[in-house]
Parts: sequence; structure tokens; C-alpha cells
Amino acid sequence: MDEATEVFTSHRELLFSMVYNLLGTVADTEDVLQETWLAWAGRHRSAGAGPVLHPRAYLVRTAVNTALARRTEISRRRESYFGPWLPEPLLAPAEEDPGERAEAVSIALLVVLETLTPLERAVFVLHEVFGYSHPETAGILGRTPAAVRQLAHRAREHVRARRPRHRADPAVRRQATERFAAAVGGGDLDALLRLLAPDVTLWADGGGKATAAGARPVHGRGQVARLLVGSAARARGVRVRWATANGDPSAVLFVGEAPFAVLVLDLAADGEQVTDIYFVTNPDKLQGANSVAAEEN
Repeated sequence: MDEATEVFTSHRELLFSMVYNLLGTVADTEDVLQETWLAWAGRHRSAGAGPVLHPRAYLVRTAVNTALARRTEISRRRESYFGPWLPEPLLAPAEEDPGERAEAVSIALLVVLETLTPLERAVFVLHEVFGYSHPETAGILGRTPAAVRQLAHRAREHVRARRPRHRADPAVRRQATERFAAAVGGGDLDALLRLLAPDVTLWADGGGKATAAGARPVHGRGQVARLLVGSAARARGVRVRWATANGDPSAVLFVGEAPFAVLVLDLAADGEQVTDIYFVTNPDKLQGANSVAAEEN
């Protein structure tokens, strides 16, 4: 392994997490990392260029700005996307310690980050998730520290208004997910109604390629519960395997050996009721489910 490859490889996980938190899909993240590698390799091997004194800073700046440039193309794709768009879950076996991947933010927070401008999102991710100071963030984005502070304030207030600052204990989330799956799978409408908050929202992302709840999120306890029970009654041979999605307990549903969906729940502050249901059935976003199946086998 030459020096350029060794340096890039040592920072790859950091770059992946940063870019994924900016874009929300693995394929786009890998494309950005490939462009970052080509820029890094070209710069490193250029005969006329001096040494890069701070490789990490160079790689982060290149990756983040490449991701921001890619947002225009992604936004065009989203305009024709059918139904609610959800991030691609980062899946791991339930028993696996998230470890270094703890910086991958939750599905629920990524949904909120989609409502920020690209620059606001970049500032939020760099400062709130990865701990970069405002002057450091300004250097990465080519903005003044004052401009970055304004972007950070707007982003933080926006996120706080839409995403309460609490996350239920993983054990509580796992238990709630198990109760939810049992109620849906058993067609127990009463149990499901007890689990769901009155203003619960179901986000179902099929991307027009798989079964979903429709073109818009579904709101309200009664409507969501009836939809889930009706859908479960039509499903046959569905098996549940437990996993984590972006560090949170989740259920991966399989029909035979093929992944069918990933289910992630968001809970109220008391951990008793489900406030949001994220249901990903788009097959393009289920590639990570195969690793969960392989781990169990």
C-alpha cells in the first residue's frame, strides 16, 4: 500500500460518516468518496505540488465540498421521487457495538436535516455531530466565521423546533419495537392503538418500486393503526430479524431470504408511545439488510 492509499484509507470511515450525514444515501456517499480519492491521489502524486501538511483537513474539505456540489443533482432526483423520501438505513446486527459509527445520526434526525439548506446542514453536521469549531467549519466551507455562526444558529433552532432533544434508552426502544411488531403481526388493533401516540406519523418509503403507504406520510393513531393491521393481514411469510439502523434498534423484515423492509420507531419522551414510524421498503435502500441476514446465518 503506497502512502497516498494508506492515508486515505485511514480517514475513509470518518469521510464516509460525514458525507453520509450530508446526503443520506450510501451510493451517493461512495461516489463522493471516489471523487475525493481521485482528487487526493492526483494532488499527492503531482510532481509540481508540495506536500500536503494536513491530510485530514484536505480530505475533509474536499469530501464536504464535493458532497455539497452533488446536492444539486440529488435535489433534481428528489423532485421525481414517488412518496416520502427516507435516508438509507445503515444496518448492523443487533448485538454489534456501534463503536466508531456512533457519529451516524438517527433516521429521525436525518429526516429533519433534509429540511435545512445544504449549507445549514453542512454547518450543523460539522459542528454538532463532529465537533468542528466555527472557524474550522468556515475554513472547510470557504465562508467567514460570522456567516458560519449565523448558519449554525438557524440550523440549530430549526432542528430544535422539529426534533426534541431526547433519545430513549436502546433497551426501551428494542422492547417497544418488539411489542409493535407483535401487535402488527398479530393483527391486534387494540394493542396497537395503545402503543401509538395520538399524533403518530407513518413515513413509508417505497420509492415507487415497492409496497408503501402512499404518496404522503400518514398521520393520526386511528388511520395509522388501521393501515398497519390491514397491510399485515395481506402479508404472508414475513420473518423479523433484529438489527440496529443508524445505531438505533430496528426490525428487518424478510420474505424468504429477500429483505422486504426496515422498520425504525421513534418514541415519546416517556418511552411509552410511538410518535413516528419509519418504514423503508425501497429495494435500492435495503442492500445493508443482506449483511444482517449473513451475520445471523
